[in-house]
Amino acid sequence: MSSVVAVIAPGMMGSAVGRRLVEHGVTVTTVLDGRSEETAARARACGMQPVSDAEAVTADIVMSIVPPAAAIPLAEKLLPRLQANRQKPIYVDCNAVNPKTVVEIASIVTATGCPFVDAGIIGGPPKAGYEGPVFYASGEAAGRFAALDQYGLKVRVLDGPVGAASAVKMSYAGITKGFTALAAAMMLAAAREGTAETLHRELAESQPALLGWLTRQMPAMYSKAYRWVAEMQEIADFVADDPAARQAYLAYAKFYERIAADYDGDKREVDALQAFLKKGQ
Repeated sequence: MSSVVAVIAPGMMGSAVGRRLVEHGVTVTTVLDGRSEETAARARACGMQPVSDAEAVTADIVMSIVPPAAAIPLAEKLLPRLQANRQKPIYVDCNAVNPKTVVEIASIVTATGCPFVDAGIIGGPPKAGYEGPVFYASGEAAGRFAALDQYGLKVRVLDGPVGAASAVKMSYAGITKGFTALAAAMMLAAAREGTAETLHRELAESQPALLGWLTRQMPAMYSKAYRWVAEMQEIADFVADDPAARQAYLAYAKFYERIAADYDGDKREVDALQAFLKKGQ
């Protein structure tokens, strides 16, 4: 088991992962340069120790947990530091990127001599009473990363190369987040046409499980919509061999971009979605 794990960066997922590891006796470091005071305070509250880039890559495992668009830039930023190290950390890319992107990241990292793991996170940030999320891991070094399974993380090793774990992540997110966008678009359409109450009643009668899922999941989407834009674009690249599917996910990316702007603005559409979900309560 590794003695030190660097988690970059301490966003909502990264800081929660850091806390889970700290609670299980692992020393967790992170980089706070350029981060907001709110993020820095959250990281410290989770027991994460702030270090420089140079110090971060001296950890036994480096976990990259950043927005999809930042995954390659982070690997490129750390490349000279990783090259300079005699002791090579296991680099684990945990980002919502498609298999082609993760293979590109792997080529950057493995050129430094570091073992590389492709990991896809499925589920929300760790919290009390919740055993997840699940880290699907693939690549030759995945078994070594799985040692963290003994320290609070739920790791499932796939019998496949780098890219396999990201394929699972893309497929799963394509269903759950793609469906969330589809459902939200139809809720808003019904609200514009004045038929929202009827649609809600019909869902409650004929699709209660589906309505229950949307009622639980939809509100969590609003504040995350800005992050899901790039994820939909990654999924569009994942399904690029299917032109119709690719166009659908590019459209979902634009939809989430609009919801993100609405959430930061007058919340007209977000309020309409909330009003729909609260009908019958």
